[in-house]
Amino acid sequence: MQLLDFEKPAAELERELEKLRAKAAAQNIDMSGEISMMEAKLAETRARIYENLTPWQRVQIARHTNRPFMLDYLSLAFTEFQELHGDRHIGDDASMPGGFARLGDHRVVVIGHQKGRDTKENLKRNFGCAHPEGYRKAIRLMRLAEKFKLPVITLIDTPGAFPGIGAEERNIAEAIAYNLREMMLLKVPVIAVVLGEGGSGGALGIGVANRVIMLENAYYSVISPEGCAAILWKHRKHAPEAAEAMKLVAPDLIKLGLIDEAIPEPSGGAHHDHKATAGAFRDVVLRHLDELAKMSPEQLQEDRYRKFRNFGDWDGKA
Repeated sequence: MQLLDFEKPAAELERELEKLRAKAAAQNIDMSGEISMMEAKLAETRARIYENLTPWQRVQIARHTNRPFMLDYLSLAFTEFQELHGDRHIGDDASMPGGFARLGDHRVVVIGHQKGRDTKENLKRNFGCAHPEGYRKAIRLMRLAEKFKLPVITLIDTPGAFPGIGAEERNIAEAIAYNLREMMLLKVPVIAVVLGEGGSGGALGIGVANRVIMLENAYYSVISPEGCAAILWKHRKHAPEAAEAMKLVAPDLIKLGLIDEAIPEPSGGAHHDHKATAGAFRDVVLRHLDELAKMSPEQLQEDRYRKFRNFGDWDGKA
Protein backbone atom coordinates (compact mmCIF):
# COMPACT_ATOMS: atom_id res chain seq x y z
CA MET A 1 0.00 0.00 0.00
CA GLN A 2 1.18 3.54 -0.76
CA LEU A 3 2.96 4.93 2.31
CA LEU A 4 3.05 8.67 2.91
CA ASP A 5 6.16 10.16 4.54
CA PHE A 6 4.42 11.31 7.70
CA GLU A 7 2.85 7.84 8.16
CA LYS A 8 6.24 6.09 8.44
CA PRO A 9 6.50 6.13 12.29
CA ALA A 10 3.12 4.37 12.56
CA ALA A 11 4.03 1.96 9.74
CA GLU A 12 7.23 0.96 11.54
CA LEU A 13 5.28 0.20 14.73
CA GLU A 14 2.77 -1.76 12.69
CA ARG A 15 5.57 -3.94 11.29
CA GLU A 16 6.93 -4.54 14.79
CA LEU A 17 3.45 -5.51 15.97
CA GLU A 18 3.09 -8.04 13.14
CA LYS A 19 6.48 -9.55 14.04
CA LEU A 20 5.37 -9.98 17.66
CA ARG A 21 2.13 -11.66 16.60
CA ALA A 22 3.97 -13.94 14.17
CA LYS A 23 6.54 -14.91 16.84
CA ALA A 24 3.80 -15.66 19.38
CA ALA A 25 1.97 -17.85 16.88
CA ALA A 26 5.09 -19.62 15.57
CA GLN A 27 6.53 -20.43 19.01
CA ASN A 28 3.15 -20.91 20.70
CA ILE A 29 4.02 -18.56 23.55
CA ASP A 30 1.92 -15.99 25.38
CA MET A 31 3.04 -12.50 24.38
CA SER A 32 -0.31 -10.81 25.00
CA GLY A 33 1.24 -8.23 27.33
CA GLU A 34 3.85 -7.11 24.81
CA ILE A 35 1.28 -7.14 22.00
CA SER A 36 -1.15 -5.00 24.03
CA MET A 37 1.59 -2.49 24.81
CA MET A 38 2.59 -2.30 21.13
CA GLU A 39 -1.06 -1.90 20.07
CA ALA A 40 -1.50 0.98 22.53
CA LYS A 41 1.70 2.64 21.32
CA LEU A 42 0.58 2.27 17.69
CA ALA A 43 -2.85 3.77 18.45
CA GLU A 44 -1.22 6.67 20.32
CA THR A 45 1.27 7.35 17.51
CA ARG A 46 -1.41 7.19 14.82
CA ALA A 47 -3.70 9.52 16.82
CA ARG A 48 -0.86 12.03 17.34
CA ILE A 49 -0.07 12.05 13.62
CA TYR A 50 -3.66 12.44 12.46
CA GLU A 51 -4.70 15.01 15.05
CA ASN A 52 -2.01 17.43 13.84
CA LEU A 53 -2.18 17.16 10.06
CA THR A 54 -1.17 20.13 7.93
CA PRO A 55 -3.33 21.13 4.93
CA TRP A 56 -0.69 19.68 2.57
CA GLN A 57 -0.73 16.36 4.42
CA ARG A 58 -4.53 16.26 4.08
CA VAL A 59 -4.15 16.87 0.34
CA GLN A 60 -1.79 13.90 0.17
CA ILE A 61 -4.31 11.71 2.02
CA ALA A 62 -7.10 12.89 -0.29
CA ARG A 63 -5.06 11.56 -3.23
CA HIS A 64 -4.14 8.23 -1.63
CA THR A 65 -4.61 5.39 -4.10
CA ASN A 66 -6.19 3.12 -1.47
CA ARG A 67 -8.74 5.72 -0.40
CA PRO A 68 -12.33 4.51 -1.01
CA PHE A 69 -13.65 5.73 -4.37
CA MET A 70 -17.21 6.28 -5.55
CA LEU A 71 -17.91 2.65 -6.47
CA ASP A 72 -16.55 1.52 -3.09
CA TYR A 73 -19.19 3.66 -1.36
CA LEU A 74 -21.85 2.28 -3.68
CA SER A 75 -21.01 -1.26 -2.58
CA LEU A 76 -20.52 -0.46 1.13
CA ALA A 77 -23.12 2.24 1.90
CA PHE A 78 -25.77 1.94 -0.84
CA THR A 79 -27.84 -0.99 -2.07
CA GLU A 80 -29.67 -1.88 -5.28
CA PHE A 81 -27.43 0.23 -7.53
CA GLN A 82 -28.51 0.16 -11.15
CA GLU A 83 -26.10 2.00 -13.42
CA LEU A 84 -27.40 4.08 -16.33
CA HIS A 85 -25.20 4.97 -19.28
CA GLY A 86 -24.79 7.67 -21.89
CA ASP A 87 -25.54 11.36 -22.37
CA ARG A 88 -27.82 10.87 -25.42
CA HIS A 89 -25.50 13.12 -27.46
CA ILE A 90 -21.97 11.68 -27.77
CA GLY A 91 -21.55 8.58 -25.64
CA ASP A 92 -20.86 7.24 -22.18
CA ASP A 93 -18.17 8.55 -19.83
CA ALA A 94 -16.76 5.87 -17.52
CA SER A 95 -15.21 8.53 -15.26
CA MET A 96 -18.74 9.67 -14.24
CA PRO A 97 -20.85 6.63 -13.28
CA GLY A 98 -24.42 7.17 -12.15
CA GLY A 99 -27.78 5.53 -11.69
CA PHE A 100 -30.55 4.54 -9.30
CA ALA A 101 -29.72 3.25 -5.81
CA ARG A 102 -31.10 3.00 -2.30
CA LEU A 103 -29.61 4.58 0.81
CA GLY A 104 -31.39 3.38 3.93
CA ASP A 105 -35.09 3.89 3.27
CA HIS A 106 -34.47 6.48 0.55
CA ARG A 107 -34.54 5.71 -3.16
CA VAL A 108 -32.03 8.08 -4.75
CA VAL A 109 -30.10 8.89 -7.90
CA VAL A 110 -26.36 8.86 -7.26
CA ILE A 111 -23.73 10.33 -9.62
CA GLY A 112 -20.01 10.86 -9.13
CA HIS A 113 -16.41 10.74 -10.25
CA GLN A 114 -14.62 7.41 -10.31
CA LYS A 115 -10.82 7.07 -10.28
CA GLY A 116 -8.73 3.96 -10.90
CA ARG A 117 -6.16 2.18 -8.74
CA ASP A 118 -3.99 0.80 -11.51
CA THR A 119 -2.97 1.91 -15.00
CA LYS A 120 -5.66 -0.08 -16.79
CA GLU A 121 -8.49 1.22 -14.60
CA ASN A 122 -7.13 4.78 -14.65
CA LEU A 123 -7.14 4.75 -18.44
CA LYS A 124 -10.74 3.51 -18.41
CA ARG A 125 -11.81 6.09 -15.83
CA ASN A 126 -9.58 8.87 -17.26
CA PHE A 127 -8.02 9.42 -13.80
CA GLY A 128 -11.39 10.70 -12.53
CA CYS A 129 -11.36 13.64 -14.99
CA ALA A 130 -14.75 13.73 -16.70
CA HIS A 131 -15.38 14.68 -20.33
CA PRO A 132 -18.29 16.90 -21.45
CA GLU A 133 -20.44 13.81 -21.98
CA GLY A 134 -19.91 12.92 -18.30
CA TYR A 135 -21.42 16.22 -17.17
CA ARG A 136 -24.23 15.92 -19.74
CA LYS A 137 -24.98 12.42 -18.49
CA ALA A 138 -25.01 13.76 -14.93
CA ILE A 139 -27.62 16.43 -15.67
CA ARG A 140 -29.68 13.91 -17.64
CA LEU A 141 -29.80 11.64 -14.59
CA MET A 142 -30.64 14.59 -12.33
CA ARG A 143 -33.61 15.44 -14.53
CA LEU A 144 -34.67 11.80 -14.32
CA ALA A 145 -34.46 12.06 -10.54
CA GLU A 146 -36.63 15.18 -10.64
CA LYS A 147 -39.20 13.40 -12.82
CA PHE A 148 -39.53 10.59 -10.26
CA LYS A 149 -39.18 12.95 -7.25
CA LEU A 150 -35.98 11.28 -6.03
CA PRO A 151 -33.14 13.00 -4.13
CA VAL A 152 -29.82 13.43 -5.92
CA ILE A 153 -26.52 12.50 -4.25
CA THR A 154 -23.31 13.50 -6.01
CA LEU A 155 -19.92 12.08 -5.01
CA ILE A 156 -17.05 14.41 -5.92
CA ASP A 157 -13.52 13.09 -6.37
CA THR A 158 -11.62 14.71 -9.22
CA PRO A 159 -8.52 16.84 -9.75
CA GLY A 160 -10.58 18.69 -12.39
CA ALA A 161 -12.47 18.22 -15.63
CA PHE A 162 -10.48 16.75 -18.52
CA PRO A 163 -8.55 19.59 -20.27
CA GLY A 164 -7.79 17.79 -23.53
CA ILE A 165 -8.41 19.02 -27.08
CA GLY A 166 -11.36 16.65 -27.56
CA ALA A 167 -13.07 17.94 -24.43
CA GLU A 168 -12.59 21.52 -25.63
CA GLU A 169 -13.99 20.61 -29.05
CA ARG A 170 -17.07 19.15 -27.37
CA ASN A 171 -17.51 22.26 -25.17
CA ILE A 172 -16.45 21.20 -21.68
CA ALA A 173 -16.84 24.74 -20.29
CA GLU A 174 -20.38 25.00 -21.65
CA ALA A 175 -21.30 21.58 -20.24
CA ILE A 176 -20.15 22.56 -16.74
CA ALA A 177 -21.75 26.03 -16.90
CA TYR A 178 -25.03 24.47 -18.06
CA ASN A 179 -24.96 22.08 -15.08
CA LEU A 180 -24.42 24.97 -12.65
CA ARG A 181 -27.55 26.69 -13.89
CA GLU A 182 -29.72 23.59 -14.16
CA MET A 183 -28.73 22.19 -10.75
CA MET A 184 -29.77 25.45 -9.13
CA LEU A 185 -33.28 24.92 -10.56
CA LEU A 186 -33.80 21.29 -9.49
CA LYS A 187 -36.93 20.71 -7.41
CA VAL A 188 -35.57 17.75 -5.45
CA PRO A 189 -33.03 17.57 -2.60
CA VAL A 190 -29.39 17.61 -3.74
CA ILE A 191 -26.50 16.54 -1.50
CA ALA A 192 -22.88 16.78 -2.68
CA VAL A 193 -20.12 14.90 -0.85
CA VAL A 194 -16.43 15.54 -1.53
CA LEU A 195 -14.77 12.14 -1.07
CA GLY A 196 -11.15 13.05 -1.85
CA GLU A 197 -10.13 15.67 -4.38
CA GLY A 198 -12.57 18.46 -5.16
CA GLY A 199 -10.79 20.31 -7.92
CA SER A 200 -11.96 23.38 -9.85
CA GLY A 201 -15.02 23.44 -12.13
CA GLY A 202 -14.72 19.69 -12.53
CA ALA A 203 -15.95 19.37 -8.95
CA LEU A 204 -18.43 22.23 -9.05
CA GLY A 205 -20.06 20.79 -12.19
CA ILE A 206 -21.88 18.32 -9.92
CA GLY A 207 -21.53 20.36 -6.72
CA VAL A 208 -24.45 22.84 -6.70
CA ALA A 209 -26.35 21.31 -3.79
CA ASN A 210 -28.53 22.05 -0.78
CA ARG A 211 -25.90 20.43 1.43
CA VAL A 212 -22.18 20.27 0.64
CA ILE A 213 -20.33 17.78 2.85
CA MET A 214 -16.69 16.69 2.91
CA LEU A 215 -14.73 13.77 4.24
CA GLU A 216 -12.42 14.92 7.02
CA ASN A 217 -9.28 14.56 4.88
CA ALA A 218 -10.66 15.71 1.54
CA TYR A 219 -9.97 19.07 -0.09
CA TYR A 220 -12.15 21.44 -2.15
CA SER A 221 -10.58 24.25 -4.14
CA VAL A 222 -10.62 26.31 -7.32
CA ILE A 223 -7.11 25.08 -8.20
CA SER A 224 -4.64 22.48 -6.94
CA PRO A 225 -1.89 23.55 -4.53
CA GLU A 226 0.67 22.75 -7.23
CA GLY A 227 -1.16 24.94 -9.75
CA CYS A 228 -1.38 27.80 -7.27
CA ALA A 229 2.31 27.45 -6.40
CA ALA A 230 3.29 27.48 -10.08
CA ILE A 231 1.39 30.76 -10.57
CA LEU A 232 2.36 32.63 -7.39
CA TRP A 233 5.81 31.19 -6.57
CA LYS A 234 6.75 30.02 -10.09
CA HIS A 235 7.57 26.53 -8.76
CA ARG A 236 5.57 23.48 -7.62
CA LYS A 237 7.86 22.94 -4.62
CA HIS A 238 5.88 25.63 -2.80
CA ALA A 239 2.68 23.50 -2.92
CA PRO A 240 2.68 23.00 0.91
CA GLU A 241 2.71 26.78 1.43
CA ALA A 242 -0.04 27.20 -1.16
CA ALA A 243 -2.19 24.55 0.54
CA GLU A 244 -1.87 26.44 3.83
CA ALA A 245 -2.78 29.78 2.26
CA MET A 246 -5.69 28.53 0.15
CA LYS A 247 -7.86 27.30 3.06
CA LEU A 248 -8.93 24.25 1.07
CA VAL A 249 -9.47 21.62 3.80
CA ALA A 250 -12.63 20.88 5.77
CA PRO A 251 -11.85 22.73 9.06
CA ASP A 252 -11.12 25.97 7.17
CA LEU A 253 -14.07 25.61 4.78
CA ILE A 254 -16.48 25.10 7.68
CA LYS A 255 -15.23 28.34 9.29
CA LEU A 256 -15.73 30.15 5.97
CA GLY A 257 -19.26 28.76 5.60
CA LEU A 258 -18.49 27.05 2.30
CA ILE A 259 -19.40 23.53 3.41
CA ASP A 260 -22.01 22.27 5.85
CA GLU A 261 -20.27 19.41 7.63
CA ALA A 262 -17.15 17.24 7.71
CA ILE A 263 -17.53 13.47 7.97
CA PRO A 264 -15.03 12.06 10.49
CA GLU A 265 -12.61 9.43 9.21
CA PRO A 266 -11.34 6.44 11.23
CA SER A 267 -7.95 6.58 12.90
CA GLY A 268 -5.30 6.56 10.20
CA GLY A 269 -7.60 7.96 7.51
CA ALA A 270 -10.22 6.49 5.18
CA HIS A 271 -7.59 4.45 3.29
CA HIS A 272 -7.05 2.32 6.42
CA ASP A 273 -10.72 1.37 6.94
CA HIS A 274 -13.17 1.56 4.03
CA LYS A 275 -16.03 -0.04 5.93
CA ALA A 276 -15.94 2.37 8.89
CA THR A 277 -15.65 5.35 6.53
CA ALA A 278 -18.65 4.18 4.49
CA GLY A 279 -20.65 3.74 7.72
CA ALA A 280 -19.90 7.30 8.84
CA PHE A 281 -20.72 8.57 5.33
CA ARG A 282 -24.06 6.74 5.36
CA ASP A 283 -25.09 8.10 8.77
CA VAL A 284 -24.33 11.73 7.90
CA VAL A 285 -25.94 11.66 4.44
CA LEU A 286 -29.09 9.95 5.78
CA ARG A 287 -29.46 12.64 8.44
CA HIS A 288 -29.32 15.39 5.83
CA LEU A 289 -31.68 13.48 3.52
CA ASP A 290 -34.23 13.26 6.34
CA GLU A 291 -33.97 17.01 6.96
CA LEU A 292 -34.30 17.96 3.29
CA ALA A 293 -37.23 15.59 2.76
CA LYS A 294 -39.35 17.96 4.90
CA MET A 295 -38.92 20.85 2.42
CA SER A 296 -41.21 21.66 -0.50
CA PRO A 297 -39.77 21.96 -4.04
CA GLU A 298 -39.93 25.75 -3.76
CA GLN A 299 -38.17 25.72 -0.39
CA LEU A 300 -35.42 23.47 -1.78
CA GLN A 301 -34.80 25.87 -4.66
CA GLU A 302 -34.74 28.89 -2.35
CA ASP A 303 -32.48 27.10 0.14
CA ARG A 304 -29.98 26.27 -2.62
CA TYR A 305 -30.13 29.78 -4.07
CA ARG A 306 -29.54 31.47 -0.70
CA LYS A 307 -26.70 29.10 0.13
CA PHE A 308 -24.66 30.08 -2.90
CA ARG A 309 -25.65 33.77 -2.85
CA ASN A 310 -24.24 34.01 0.68
CA PHE A 311 -20.78 32.82 -0.39
CA GLY A 312 -18.28 35.62 -0.03
CA ASP A 313 -20.53 37.68 2.23
CA TRP A 314 -18.25 39.72 4.50
CA ASP A 315 -19.17 41.79 7.52
CA GLY A 316 -15.68 43.14 8.27
CA LYS A 317 -15.84 42.09 11.96
CA ALA A 318 -13.56 39.06 11.78
